[in-house]
Amino acid sequence: MISIIITSFKEPETIGKCIESIISQNIKYDYELIVSAPDIETLMVAKSYKAKEPRIKLFKDPGKGKSYALNLIFKKLRGDVFILTDGDVYMSDGSINNIMEHFKEDNVGCVTGRPVPQEYRSDQYGYWANFLFDAAHDLRKSLHDAGNFLECSGYLWAFRNNVVSDLPLDVAEDTVMPYFFQEKGYKIRYEENAKVYVKNADNWEDWLKQKIRTSKAHETLNKYVDTNLAEKTKSFSNESKGLKYLFTYPNNLKEFYWTLKLIMARLNMWIRVFYDTKIKNKQYTDNWERVDSTK
Repeated sequence: MISIIITSFKEPETIGKCIESIISQNIKYDYELIVSAPDIETLMVAKSYKAKEPRIKLFKDPGKGKSYALNLIFKKLRGDVFILTDGDVYMSDGSINNIMEHFKEDNVGCVTGRPVPQEYRSDQYGYWANFLFDAAHDLRKSLHDAGNFLECSGYLWAFRNNVVSDLPLDVAEDTVMPYFFQEKGYKIRYEENAKVYVKNADNWEDWLKQKIRTSKAHETLNKYVDTNLAEKTKSFSNESKGLKYLFTYPNNLKEFYWTLKLIMARLNMWIRVFYDTKIKNKQYTDNWERVDSTK
């Protein structure tokens, strides 16, 4: 049996499409589908799907953050494999089966899907989203093909039950969990055909807010794992290694200009992350924070 978990926060407008993208799949495995949210509005939309799919279960989380909620949920689940996604995204058909194929190998502990931006590359923020997602895809694919360690994407990922207990609350769960599994001898896999479609920020304030939070969630990783054994995927040094991508990805002068702006934006972000975490000692904390333009 598998347990599919949707974590959501004030997303009544998008949770229905997420649920539909799961229950419409021809899933070959017995499963339960848990929708977790702290707000009644999101849970009421999810409840309306129970008549169509009785395997849906609702969980009202305490509103203290995603990892906090997941730690509570994990204790209630029956699945041999947990598949996690968010309430503001939706999956491609066949994603669940594609992910589960990897767990036929006993030494596979985690599997991550492929995030795909909903936006076209026709404006600056759409281009930035496509650039970063395509770069992440190329990196994960190369690491997977070489049999090397890779981090998961929180938009869609899965792991075996009864291997790791609780999630830490001051680090990104999709980042630290693969390290925990690797330390126990498991492999991490990338399933590029398990696509998850993501709406990205369309303004500077939301873009910067989201990227800073995501990057800060990786800065406390060293508290829990030895990153010397497997380098962090999301780091300033790793981004610097991908400079050649900056010149091969743009198709025209406008996109090249947007690329230069992206370099400056990412540099701005990393400076702020460094200032917050190293100077002000203001670390990532597990709490719900809504980024409106991504909904």
